Amino acid sequence: MTLAVIGGTGFSAFAGLENLQDHRIDTQFGEAELQSGSLAGTQILFLPRHGMPARKLPHEINYRANLMALKQQGATRVLAVTAVGTVDPNLGVPVLVVPDQIIDYTYGRAMTIYEQSLHHIDFSEPYDVELRAQVLSAVSTVQEQRPEMRVSPTGVYGCTQGPRLETAAEIRRLARDGCTIVGMTAMPEAALAKELELPYAGLSVTVNPGAGLTTADITLAAIEAAMEKGLGWVVAVLTVLLQQEGVDTLA
Repeated sequence: MTLAVIGGTGFSAFAGLENLQDHRIDTQFGEAELQSGSLAGTQILFLPRHGMPARKLPHEINYRANLMALKQQGATRVLAVTAVGTVDPNLGVPVLVVPDQIIDYTYGRAMTIYEQSLHHIDFSEPYDVELRAQVLSAVSTVQEQRPEMRVSPTGVYGCTQGPRLETAAEIRRLARDGCTIVGMTAMPEAALAKELELPYAGLSVTVNPGAGLTTADITLAAIEAAMEKGLGWVVAVLTVLLQQEGVDTLA
């Protein structure tokens, strides 16, 4: 089996990923760019969702081509890494969140691979239960080694349209709806993975408080520092995930 990692803002490259090869994959939905390489001695696929180099805004990403390309290249599981804002004021920054639910606020995006047929998927659990459990096990192992790593084992990802950030009123609405984090790329990515029968899990790093949740200035330097620390956590979790018993065959 082959693990595919999708990286987002601030996570367009991974330290420790070796023997990199670039690929341009043609699909029925267009071209996608991805890389193959090895991490912890295991071959994986890596897809920077914003392109190589990063240039596509969240609503401009060809999610269908991205997921189809991973499927065509033999991916059997997908771990999606995202940088997010906080909605729950108790989360703090940075925190590694393993979301278990999604609320979709996007519009106008190509949402399905089924263009010529009527097909309805069960999306009750947008994140694969088995893969999430493996990710949480890896997170727990890393946390033992890095006690400074703050973790939320669940989370509701509110996916907004972007590319602008949210207003303070919108953050309050997301909180009332039950969201704990906010980002711009989980949908339709998660739904397309489900349609393609690709087990899909998420690792989200909080990099800034949502609008209205702090009186302090949110600086680019602070966001970049949170991203850098979060990326280190993500790579550590990935390394352990690939070494776990029963998961070390993801190659």
